[in-house]
Amino acid sequence: MKSILAGAALLIATTAASVSGAVTIKKSDFGKMPDGTPVSLYTLTNAKGMEARIMTRGGVVVSLKVPDRKGQLTDVVLGHDTLAEYNADRGTYFGALIGRYANRIGHAMFTLNGTTYKLARNNGENSLHGGLEGFDRRVWSAKEAPGGLELTYRSKDMEEGYPGNLTAVVTYTLTDDNRLRIRYTATTDKPTVLNLTNHSYWNLRGEGDILGHLVTLNADRYTPVDSGLIPTGVLAPVAGTPFDFRKPNTPGARINANDPQLKLGKGYDHNWVLNRTGNGLELAARVEETTSGRVMEIYTDQPGIQFYTGNFLDGSVKGKGGKPANPHAAFCFETQHFPDSPNKPAFPSTVLKPGEKYDTTTEFRFSAK
Repeated sequence: MKSILAGAALLIATTAASVSGAVTIKKSDFGKMPDGTPVSLYTLTNAKGMEARIMTRGGVVVSLKVPDRKGQLTDVVLGHDTLAEYNADRGTYFGALIGRYANRIGHAMFTLNGTTYKLARNNGENSLHGGLEGFDRRVWSAKEAPGGLELTYRSKDMEEGYPGNLTAVVTYTLTDDNRLRIRYTATTDKPTVLNLTNHSYWNLRGEGDILGHLVTLNADRYTPVDSGLIPTGVLAPVAGTPFDFRKPNTPGARINANDPQLKLGKGYDHNWVLNRTGNGLELAARVEETTSGRVMEIYTDQPGIQFYTGNFLDGSVKGKGGKPANPHAAFCFETQHFPDSPNKPAFPSTVLKPGEKYDTTTEFRFSAK
């Protein structure tokens, strides 16, 4: 993939640079929103040269350069070259922070403490990724943190239909052992539902499709969906199905199998129920790309992970360098609570109450084989 440096004309001037530990942090201008709100781009670089670029609009991971087995850096996430392209793109959520509720809520409504809340229907009859103007389309305030960047967004009561004034803080940290850590915290003044994640699209080769990547998922069960991709409420075993990634396999090996769930999602677009033994960070998934040798391991304290193989990319959206984002150009691993949990009492609860603190962490750990 072409580096975001292709859009260098927009990186008008570096306005700040500092070093936090061994991580260098630089701040640049990335343009302005239609209402004139400025958007900044922060570049984090560790001692090994790994580089993350994150913008304040949507907390988007604009690029992530990771070394291969020869030490060569390649951008492994999909995205755009300019802010205008991100603003025009309303369907992919490239690299963005998702909230208030990641994934889908059935029939765009839920009931909490006897009150029914209606949300925007932006995915058929359902609500997807926080609604029409979710956290991915908001400009977050930013300040440097040790080894990274702290982003804050204050979501007002009833924004996109969700109750409570919510303060969300997301901290991106780049470490010298090539980890990108994302910590999400939040508080509210009224009971609400909350499910935050990052929606980066990964391709460890940096080009082509991802059907040959080797994927392992630490999950014995997954949540089958209906025709609207809303979980049925069943936790189904993966054994004997194309959803069994307990041993390394490629998505391409079975993505076209004659399986009703794969047909509903046009491929993989499902939540896996992670095997967990405690409350801390545990291995959720591992991906290996044999050509480059790059390996990505995902550790999280969340109960689920959405594995999406870019099935709805159709080439109509142009990515970096003007290249079309074609089907299966990348995959997403969205650590999360289960989709439609507010309407599924048997699923782990996503309710956040006043006095409580939402606090969850996911790490993307990179190496080369």
